[in-house]
Amino acid sequence: MKHQILEKVEIPEGISCTYENKKLTCTKGSDSISRDMNIPQIEIQLQGNEIVISCKKGNKNQYKIIKSQIAHIKNLFRGLGEKFVYELEAVNVHFPMTLKVEGNQLAINNFLGEKTPRHAKIFPNVEVQIKGQKVTISSNDREAAGKTMANIEKATKVRGRDRRIFQDGIHLVSKPGRGL
Repeated sequence: MKHQILEKVEIPEGISCTYENKKLTCTKGSDSISRDMNIPQIEIQLQGNEIVISCKKGNKNQYKIIKSQIAHIKNLFRGLGEKFVYELEAVNVHFPMTLKVEGNQLAINNFLGEKTPRHAKIFPNVEVQIKGQKVTISSNDREAAGKTMANIEKATKVRGRDRRIFQDGIHLVSKPGRGL
C-alpha cells in the first residue's frame, strides 16, 4: 500500500548544509564533503536545522532507499568530525612485494614474482600511507576510502592458484566502526 513517507535528519552544530542541483554539500570549517542525491520519486529539502527526506506515494522499497540515504547523510556528518581509517597489511609468502604511491595510484611491484607492476586507483581526497608492510587509508569521505581499499585488495587477488598455499596479497586488518 502506498502512503506518504517523511523522515527528518537533524544537522549537528557547527555544520552547514546546502542542497543544489540534486547535490548535498556539508561543510564544517575548511572541510567540505558533497554527495549526489539524485534519486527518483524522493524529495530532499533543507528546513531550518533539519534535512527532510520525503516521498509522496512510497512503498517499502522507497522506505529502504530513504533509510539508506539517511545513513549516507550521517556518514557525511561523521566524516566532518573525524577521518575514516582503514588498515591493510601486505602478506607475501613466496616473493617480497614492494608498495609505492605514484600520484593517484598505488604501485605493487614483484607481486608473485611478476615483472610488470600491478596498480590500484586511489580516489581523490584519500590519503594512503605505507609503513613497511602496513598500508593505512584515511579520508573524510567514507565511500572514497572504502572504494580505495577495495581497489587495493582487488589488485592483489590471486587467481588460478591454491589459496591455501598462495596467501600473498594485501588484506584488510581493521575498518572504521569495527576491527576484524
